[in-house]
Amino acid sequence: MTFVKIIIPIKQVPETSNVKMDPASGTMIREGIENIVNPLDLYAIETGILLKEKYGGVTRVVSMGPRNAEEVIREAIAMGCDDGVLLSGKAFAGSDTWATSYALSRAIRALGDFDLILCGERATDGDTGQVGPGIAAWLDIPVGTYISEIMEVRSGTIRVKRLVEDGYETLEIKMPCVITVVKEIAYPRLPTLRGKQRARKADIPVLGPEQIGADSTSVGLLGSPTRVMKIDTPKITRSGEIRSPRDPEEIELAVNGIIAYLEKIEVI
Repeated sequence: MTFVKIIIPIKQVPETSNVKMDPASGTMIREGIENIVNPLDLYAIETGILLKEKYGGVTRVVSMGPRNAEEVIREAIAMGCDDGVLLSGKAFAGSDTWATSYALSRAIRALGDFDLILCGERATDGDTGQVGPGIAAWLDIPVGTYISEIMEVRSGTIRVKRLVEDGYETLEIKMPCVITVVKEIAYPRLPTLRGKQRARKADIPVLGPEQIGADSTSVGLLGSPTRVMKIDTPKITRSGEIRSPRDPEEIELAVNGIIAYLEKIEVI
């Protein structure tokens, strides 16, 4: 049996209806709003647990965010992951995908040997899909994206099915490696009562740049080459008109009005 050491980077994100931006810094406001596990990371968590159940191994989660982000780590533990660590501190604030993937890669190195890094396809707050491949680049290891099925794990390699525009392709990737997964790979389980009890008691180490050997100039806003220059809120530029005619005369007026409008915009 293959024993697989799995690391799962996850993210705490605001619920879609609660997303707020700071116009001055161009960064997302995360304090004082309800947050959840990034929904697409749940598929990576479930995949890691399934691999552990099938092949044996250990699943560890790592996240970066404010101190309350440890709640998403506890949720992953409640689902079946073994443990996790949190990167937190003012030095990490405002990190873009470049700085985030760098910090996570340093934390992963600090955790020791691993075989597989499982990432969600993307985060719902940023929607870039860059962090998973970025981690692979910083660690100089292979990466497979949009993975829809893990077919086999053997000593030193993993065989996967990858979703592409015109179907699927089969890849055999040398481990250690990073893969990002899509929704069809698994159906995330719910946390169990026993899992919640274990998660509540779990010790979640909180690490800063010094503990993971990160260059302080490469994390946070200081280490982020991306700059948001301007934020605009979409505005509705058109308003509709509803007519509810109740007799033949009103119907005729409504039809004539529609015809006149279509002629005005040169549709007819």
